[in-house]
Amino acid sequence: HVQLVVSGGGSVQPGGSLRLSCAASGYTDISDCMGWFRQAPGKEREGVAAFDGIGRPTYADSVKGRFTISKDNAKNTLYLQMTSLQPEDTATYYCAARTKFGYSCSPRYPMAFGYWGQGTQVTVS
Repeated sequence: HVQLVVSGGGSVQPGGSLRLSCAASGYTDISDCMGWFRQAPGKEREGVAAFDGIGRPTYADSVKGRFTISKDNAKNTLYLQMTSLQPEDTATYYCAARTKFGYSCSPRYPMAFGYWGQGTQVTVS
């Protein structure tokens, strides 16, 4: 049984920082592609970042240079370091693990991710 447990959300002022964590259990290969997604009220889900097993992170243009995805294989944990947060970053953030391998590891392909954690709220105001 795969579980992805997300933590680290909260409220910050514009320009602030937060780090999200996603602890995976029952998932045999955290080094495979995992990603972060977000959804703001009234908006579609948006891919934020993804990271595959060979260390090539990919980011949405809206977060490039501000967000950093990383992982600790020993702890089975995925992270998202968010800096220079802006009100438009306000959303519920989700982590996910890829289960369909016909897609590149990218936040552009949420359909490739079959395991999802619960969301954590990030509010920037």
